[in-house]
Amino acid sequence: MTGRLSVVGLGPGAEDLVAPRAHAAIEAAGHLLGYAPYVARVPPIPGQERHVSDNREELARARHALDLAAAGHEVAVVSSGDPGVFAMASAVFEAIEDGPAEWRAIDVQLVPGISAMFAAAARVGAPLGHDFCAISLSDNLKPWETVLQRLEAAAGADFVVALYNPVSQARPWQITRAFEVFGRHRVLSTPVVFATAVSRPDERIEVATLATAASVAADMRTVIIIGSSHTRVVDRNGPGRWVYTPRWTRVPA
Repeated sequence: MTGRLSVVGLGPGAEDLVAPRAHAAIEAAGHLLGYAPYVARVPPIPGQERHVSDNREELARARHALDLAAAGHEVAVVSSGDPGVFAMASAVFEAIEDGPAEWRAIDVQLVPGISAMFAAAARVGAPLGHDFCAISLSDNLKPWETVLQRLEAAAGADFVVALYNPVSQARPWQITRAFEVFGRHRVLSTPVVFATAVSRPDERIEVATLATAASVAADMRTVIIIGSSHTRVVDRNGPGRWVYTPRWTRVPA
């Protein structure tokens, strides 16, 4: 007899941005697993066992969750944002592919959440209104040369690009290299959105340009959205500015 494993997205941070289905999956679980800060976002539930781990232990966390589900338990693994975007869902399926055959009989349910790039875009308008892609600058699980290749390809193809994991203490220089790549393909007036801790009490939103982006503070809680050649900034009759990318693309004559 097997239980069920729910891989749950907690959204960007605000409680009212967590889906009702996510709440239901967490409340039904006898075991809750996740990176400690994400588990801490979930109010205590009587009788529920919590298993916290470090942010670089995703595969071990997935295997632990699958073992519990295979033993017949109702299990939930939580991620911030959406579990399928640079998060736990991939780790779960990687563990299943390489794990014992009985794990393939487990009922695995994914509960989507609002990814940080969508929450960030909503705070400034519609910068993701046309073709876009998302790239993580972290080189923990892929070589930096691969990151650079993808940045060059995305910049050259004129995608709007959402950059995840832009800065850490171990790699504070990578974001500057990313801006240099885009500077070779786009005018320096291209809008760049910095969204840190979106929807949380310490949220910070700043709209810069490629010319000024290197001077704006960012950390691992920041999502950076670099506009395409068509992305526009619109002044508001109030604080801040709107940023949007039109739904059309003009082809040069």
